[in-house]
Amino acid sequence: MITAQAILAVLSGAAVGFSLGLIGGGGSILAVPLLLYVVGITDPHVAIGTSAVAVSVNAFANLAIHWRAGTVHWPCALLFGSAGVLGAAVGSTLGKLVDGERLIVLFALVMIAAGIAMLRPQASQGQACERIDKRIGLRLVTLGIAAGFIAGFFGIGGGFLVVPGIVLSSGIPILNAIGSSLFSVGVFSMTTALNYQLSGFVIWIIAAEFIAGGVIGGFFGMKAAVKLAPKRNTLNYVFCGAVFAAASYLLLRAGMSAFG
Repeated sequence: MITAQAILAVLSGAAVGFSLGLIGGGGSILAVPLLLYVVGITDPHVAIGTSAVAVSVNAFANLAIHWRAGTVHWPCALLFGSAGVLGAAVGSTLGKLVDGERLIVLFALVMIAAGIAMLRPQASQGQACERIDKRIGLRLVTLGIAAGFIAGFFGIGGGFLVVPGIVLSSGIPILNAIGSSLFSVGVFSMTTALNYQLSGFVIWIIAAEFIAGGVIGGFFGMKAAVKLAPKRNTLNYVFCGAVFAAASYLLLRAGMSAFG
């Protein structure tokens, strides 16, 4: 029997998938608020663990698309992502120890930071990284661990951190950094999901429903992106406005709980 919660999970997943298909990275930042306040998951840790499963699957699906398009720089992707798994494991372990309400407040602040990062113009130029020398490798490992820690602590994909981290470390063009970042987003989220599952913080049926909706939404999002390409910047501003609004709502709810 199809429940109201299942329908809401599919619709919420579709909304996140549509935003990802339409504007790219950052769309998954809305997954946790939707799971909490639309789908009805009451425990913030469960919402984070469940969303991490969906974000991981979505990231690997998009990685395959970028791989076929030739936009993944595998040496950078593998080094940054592999190093970041350690950070994600430590970050997600600490995240589970933080009180749920406090974690949501911190998550809201990260949402605001993500929105600001998405508003910044991204340079498309860069130089191909022919080989990874010791200096580039050290930067990729260091920033990978840092990005993985933050992604794991808050249970997010961290694409808004990974993309600039790869560009800063290696100097590759933004398009290649975006394609390469999906490997990191996938393994960071997978690490977080597995860690949260060890504590029973994943509802797999809701994750599956969310993923199913995301596939549908992502398809229509990519179709819309092609038609609305000339208005991409405007769409990005609108989405960032939604992120800021959601973050404000999380802070408001947290404030009401603190004084209620």
